[in-house]
Amino acid sequence: TQPLAEIRDLVHQRTGFDANFVLVNLYRDGSDAIGWHSDDESGLGAEPRIASISLGVERVFQLRRRRDGERPAGQALGLALPSGSLLTMAHPTNALFQHRLPECGGKHPERVGPRINLTFRRVLGGRP
Repeated sequence: TQPLAEIRDLVHQRTGFDANFVLVNLYRDGSDAIGWHSDDESGLGAEPRIASISLGVERVFQLRRRRDGERPAGQALGLALPSGSLLTMAHPTNALFQHRLPECGGKHPERVGPRINLTFRRVLGGRP
């Protein structure tokens, strides 16, 4: 859509990142979350890069070192992402770390407002 193309172009102006794909996630309230993962699908190439824009309610993004053969996963580092924030991750971030957006709001997650996340990627061919 035109609004997404305009946002993609702004991301390119700010970061030099030339995305050709966007993943849109709606987090309706504090009970919507995504678990630990890395954006390292084969369709993103050997050195994947992403640019993530947060819109809506501020949420805490967490990052931790990936588990390897000898070490357990590391302690999570939290980063508040207010509305309008732009977060980029380039190589070797996705090779070394996992990230997530955990549930929030405690006993009342429904009191946490909505958030939309736009994750721009460069897909090399087919689907990510």
